[in-house]
Amino acid sequence: MDTKKIVYVVSDSVGETAELMVKAVAAQFNGGDIEIQNVSFIEDIQDLKNVISVAKYRNSVIAYTIVVPFLKQYLDQRAQEEGIIAIDLMKPLMHAFSEKFHKEPVYQPGLLRKMDENYFRRVEAIEFAVKYDDGQDTRGLSRADIVLVGVSRTSKTPLSMYLANKRFKVANVPLVPEVEPPDEVFTFKKKCIGLIITPDKLNEIRKERLKNLGLTVRAHYANLERIMEELDYAEKIMKRIGCPVIDVSNKAVEETADLILAMLKKERSWIS
Repeated sequence: MDTKKIVYVVSDSVGETAELMVKAVAAQFNGGDIEIQNVSFIEDIQDLKNVISVAKYRNSVIAYTIVVPFLKQYLDQRAQEEGIIAIDLMKPLMHAFSEKFHKEPVYQPGLLRKMDENYFRRVEAIEFAVKYDDGQDTRGLSRADIVLVGVSRTSKTPLSMYLANKRFKVANVPLVPEVEPPDEVFTFKKKCIGLIITPDKLNEIRKERLKNLGLTVRAHYANLERIMEELDYAEKIMKRIGCPVIDVSNKAVEETADLILAMLKKERSWIS
């Protein structure tokens, strides 16, 4: 019989959590002498039969994170019958949660990984929004889920970040009369959303912005004639693109974002 010290890490998901826990414990027993073998994505009784058979032959320990009730019950029963030590790594904490919070677990494998995937998708979307903010790099427009176009101070950046937190990759492009918009906004026009605002509201916002920066409110940036010129130019570009347009004059970022997602939901079935 094989006398090598082996721990089988068994899971109905990836098994990363179980492996880390076993490694932490093994380190307390000169972990280099203990071999850890992963058996992931256990789906049925036959998978467990195979693990139990080899664990018995090698006189090994089974450490597991199985949440599907009938699989867990089978493993516990058969391991006991075969004299194999099988440790449910999640049981103490699951029991404590149930007792304390008066709730039953959903017994669904892979939930942690789904949560992790959502987290990393959100981080990726936020990084994308920062990188492709304010037309910094038009190469991102091909990879974006949403492209916002509009004049300065129409909430393009706050909207990009808000939508990024909902895991959408958003790029935004400023529209300025002296600068021809990148060809990509016409190539990827189905991704585009135009943002407009009333001249008075934009004038008010820009004046406040200049005050906060310690600059004179008489600057060209907040000149009403200049604002009218920019808005007129922006509307012409949006017509050329043929994109939906949202008036953000009296809307919170959350409200505008909801409108954008409602528009896109009609076009793209993948948005949920």
